[in-house]
Amino acid sequence: MMTLTPCIVFHRHKIIILDEADSMTSAAQQALRRTMEIYSNTTRFALACNVSTKIIEPIQSRAAILRYTRLSDEQILLRLKQVCQMEEVSYTDDGLEAIIFTAEGDLRNALNNLQATQSGFGHINQSNVFKVCDQPHPTTVKAIINSCLHGDTNVAVREMTALWNTGYSCSDIIGTIFKVVKAHIGIPEAMKLEYLKEIGFVHMRIADGVNSKLQLLGLVSRLCQKVEVK
Repeated sequence: MMTLTPCIVFHRHKIIILDEADSMTSAAQQALRRTMEIYSNTTRFALACNVSTKIIEPIQSRAAILRYTRLSDEQILLRLKQVCQMEEVSYTDDGLEAIIFTAEGDLRNALNNLQATQSGFGHINQSNVFKVCDQPHPTTVKAIINSCLHGDTNVAVREMTALWNTGYSCSDIIGTIFKVVKAHIGIPEAMKLEYLKEIGFVHMRIADGVNSKLQLLGLVSRLCQKVEVK
């Protein structure tokens, strides 16, 4: 007599990865939501995006949201050195520091700046990096901040005017000011918070379209007043 043994079949889930999901229109996301409901027993969907708020609520409520922070400077520096060694790229330490400064925790941005600097100059140093990235030099911006810390309004205004006359946009200058102040180790913590608050207000006004030199001059004047009040 033949006996039948029960056979258990384990079904593996299919995995669908959608990159740049925040670029989908609302209608496309609604269609995706229906698809996710129909095939929820056999399929798992992974949506990668830069701005999670652009994903509609019905999809967000059905998903586990994982947020990833920016890479640390040490992690980016390690990868940049590996790439330079493998590609035989000539570099200096201050050049890699400049790339990390401009990358703002984005490894893709750092590698793009590294490749652009190598293609344009054949050597990675601080001067070449800032020429390629076309950002105000942090040393120049730091001199302006130091003048503000000493309460010297005339010098700070004169230096800011000189920086403006080099042709940088208002958003580029205010962005570099924010990064320099944030990384400045010579500013007390309470004063740094006051400075960042003032910079944030000006950044908001510039983003709203009021991107004139007067905004920057008013900023350095208020930063000088912060020291005088203290």
